[in-house]
Amino acid sequence: MANFETVMGIEVHVELSTKSKIFCGCSARFGDEANAHVCEGCAGMPGTLPTLNRRVVEYAVRAGLALNCEISRFSRFDRKSYFYPDLPASYQVTQLYHPICKNGHLDIVADGKTKRIGINRIHIEEDAGKLVHDDWDDCSLVDYNRCSVPLIEIVSEPDFRSADEVVAYLEKLKATLQYLGVSDCKMQEGSMRADINLSVRPVGSEKFGVRTEMKNMASLKSIARAIAGETRRHIDAIESGETLIQETRRWDDNKGFSFAMRNKENAKDYKYFPDPNLMPVIVEEEYIREIRASLPELPEEKKARYIREFGLPEYDADILTGSRYLVAVFERAADICKNPKEASNWVMTELLKLLNDAQMQPEDMKFSPDSLGTILNMLTEGKINRAVAKKTFAEVFESDVDPVDYVRKNGLMQVSDTGSIEPVIREVLDANRKAVSEYLAGNEKSIQFLIGQSMKALRGKGDPQVVRDLLIKGLDERKG
Repeated sequence: MANFETVMGIEVHVELSTKSKIFCGCSARFGDEANAHVCEGCAGMPGTLPTLNRRVVEYAVRAGLALNCEISRFSRFDRKSYFYPDLPASYQVTQLYHPICKNGHLDIVADGKTKRIGINRIHIEEDAGKLVHDDWDDCSLVDYNRCSVPLIEIVSEPDFRSADEVVAYLEKLKATLQYLGVSDCKMQEGSMRADINLSVRPVGSEKFGVRTEMKNMASLKSIARAIAGETRRHIDAIESGETLIQETRRWDDNKGFSFAMRNKENAKDYKYFPDPNLMPVIVEEEYIREIRASLPELPEEKKARYIREFGLPEYDADILTGSRYLVAVFERAADICKNPKEASNWVMTELLKLLNDAQMQPEDMKFSPDSLGTILNMLTEGKINRAVAKKTFAEVFESDVDPVDYVRKNGLMQVSDTGSIEPVIREVLDANRKAVSEYLAGNEKSIQFLIGQSMKALRGKGDPQVVRDLLIKGLDERKG
């Protein structure tokens, strides 16, 4: 494999976070009962006329500006004809000849190096429905809820040379679009999907090899495995004298192999022509200026500010700003507790651990961003200790409880008054004479055992510093 170079271009389909579909008033909400959001228009009934959702154009322009694209003053919709059960009109409305955005780029960091990935175009189109296979009846059913949900397709230049570059690009693209609020980019729900166009060629060659496309990939881990597997298949075919075919393939992550779906179509196969029912989109300069002025602080800018203003390590700032949802928790916690470094530490350790254990993405979190700041304030004020803080945060993460109510109802408020703790300390010293003797003989490590026993007797609610001070006082009294 060292004698070959992998060349890739990525097409990313992103469902936009509009309330309604692109050409009708049906809900675009995900997860409802099959075929609950279908009308004559998105069902492809003859005689219906589309009306363009204005918000779709706004979101496409926002994405284009954030990705350093030229915004087309004139764009137009085309019909892409193909026959498939999940496309009831037998054509898809898209933009081939006059896309809304073009000639952009996104800078990524992979293998410790910064690289600029060219973006050829961003165009608007409608999504297709979804085929659901019924194993019981051995047939496929069609859910048209997704049909006509608005998409933007972001088409890169063939600038990728490794799986690490592809993953870095998709991660940064996902974060950018989430910051913009144009999509939730939940890959597990299909609102962000990638098509991997891949070929290989001898190192040093300028000629592209035969290209295959792996469709609708929605997992970064499986994308990395698919790139490795398809690269290996191409090289094995070349070295054995096999003729590669330009085709669309499906990656089977369980088997670790791709399978042919159909020959790769060209534009002429789809019989594109301008959609006669949709007017061209004319974007004025003033409209672009207004959208540019409304763009939020994007990941790179936010990362630089976190390092500069909060003194966060670059690694921590990079992780935090990689998700708008982590940013929301961190910034609210930092604002409430007035300690950005402590808020960052809790997000980087406790929150990421909880997400990993639950196998969740940050966008799936359900708890209030205020909760972590409230917990940190209780910890700083000595109302709870660190163990209780961690326990409370885990319950907040799981069930979105109010942290103050949870601590109060479960009797977890920290005990700090010496009058309540001293009797417990005496009982612990009387019950652990061996540890007391060892400490008095010079083994100072024994006090850790005694602290543990005291905290256990106090059910974890004792102030650790008060417990330690009273233990030392009690031990000193027994030296005589």
